[in-house]
Amino acid sequence: MKVPALVNPTLALSGEELRRYGRHIVIPEFGAEAQSRLKTAKVLCIGAGGLGSPALIYLAAAGIGTLGVVDFDVVDESNLQRQILFTQSDIGRPKVEVARERLLSINPNIAVNIYGFKIDVSNVLSIMNEYDIVIDASDNFATRYLINDAAVLLDKPYVWGSVNRFDGQAAIFWNTYGPCYRCVHPNAPDPTTVQNCAEAGVLGNLCALVASMQVNELIKAITGIGDLSIGKLMIYDALTAENSTISIGKNPGCVVCSENPTQTELLANYEEFCGVLNNAEISAAALQTKMLAGEDFMLIDVREADEFEHSRIPGSVLIPKGFFLDLSVLSHLPRDKEIILHCRSGVRSALCLEVIQSNGFTNSRHLRGGILEWEKL
Repeated sequence: MKVPALVNPTLALSGEELRRYGRHIVIPEFGAEAQSRLKTAKVLCIGAGGLGSPALIYLAAAGIGTLGVVDFDVVDESNLQRQILFTQSDIGRPKVEVARERLLSINPNIAVNIYGFKIDVSNVLSIMNEYDIVIDASDNFATRYLINDAAVLLDKPYVWGSVNRFDGQAAIFWNTYGPCYRCVHPNAPDPTTVQNCAEAGVLGNLCALVASMQVNELIKAITGIGDLSIGKLMIYDALTAENSTISIGKNPGCVVCSENPTQTELLANYEEFCGVLNNAEISAAALQTKMLAGEDFMLIDVREADEFEHSRIPGSVLIPKGFFLDLSVLSHLPRDKEIILHCRSGVRSALCLEVIQSNGFTNSRHLRGGILEWEKL
């Protein structure tokens, strides 16, 4: 689909920039005007992980004038297999801080704004409103629905991507011209069927391929060159090296982007919408207090064995999430003491908490923010 350029070319290129971006500018369909549009553009990348890392590198190199990076995580050793912004020496550092350093070292002519906290209903509209277009490089459904709804309310385009094992997908959603994410996925999947990267795994180089697809759509949207893949879901199978495209249309009954939407503001709780309960929480500080006081409770780490070997909370026992989903864990849980679950960031433990509470283990909570919050104590 051919659409007008998203950004006007209001910033002139310096002599240094004309030399730096010369391989862009000599392309007849591109030229200095398109490069000026990139310099003027403001792009927000939500997530600096598997997709966000390569996407941000190419955005900085391409000359996007202002980049915003949202991520509340710190660099972990398991990230290094695919998150190419980071190196061994960055382990334990906030991702956004490392990202800013690396991106400015790639291109000192750009500006990089960082947001080292979780994006949620309280801040997403104000942050996204400062940018022209968004890259969704998040890794959970609650954030994806949040980004989509905010983009529709703000009438902004965003480029979505997803990777799992050997499969990658990408699409550009812009409700002005085509469907939004909810048109394709009106309802969140059953959380018991969803595996994250630590559980399912992902081929590292596939992240770069899908991120490049996202960046390609973003550059076309900003500059107006070529045809945008609006109304198309792009799919890549790394095992067969086959590309396929599925046509996706606007849903006339979509709750957020139809002519008569029934949802005209953000939901109050996107985790709840996606079936993940998080109301029975304990803070890292409160957990530490319980431990120092010698209180009797069972602390369960629901991550995978390799994660447990790398780092753990003292006194925790390992029971991976899969044992909760098949209910085999129930026979091993105590009914005479409190149960506290934890994972890396709180997403998996919230799901496991729902499982055990729905099976009668109501004296239970999970650690808000997971081991990431614990390590800040």
